[in-house]
Amino acid sequence: MYRHLREVYWWDGMKKGIAEFVAKCPNCQQVKVGHQSPVGLPQRIELPKWKWEMINMDFITGLPRSRRQHDSIWVIVDRMTKSAQFLPIKTTNSAEDYAKLYIQEVTDGQA
Repeated sequence: MYRHLREVYWWDGMKKGIAEFVAKCPNCQQVKVGHQSPVGLPQRIELPKWKWEMINMDFITGLPRSRRQHDSIWVIVDRMTKSAQFLPIKTTNSAEDYAKLYIQEVTDGQA
């Protein structure tokens, strides 16, 4: 921590002050290497071979309703190309509705 801070800040007794702060800080004590579980063996990362083969998705909710009663946004990100789709949705949609919407987007060539 001292090495990072000394690049930007400096004051008299800085090194001692930082050491005392870290020794008393409960959060700093929890992130020490001795308190963390071992990482284990490295895992092979699976890489997609084709667009839209591997996706991540998230929902942005709590938005005001649009004219078409959409109150959320479904964000779908392709892990290979890093391209994203932002689809307006309703929080009342079912899993079947989401599946139909996703297939429609993929088959339209927009995704």
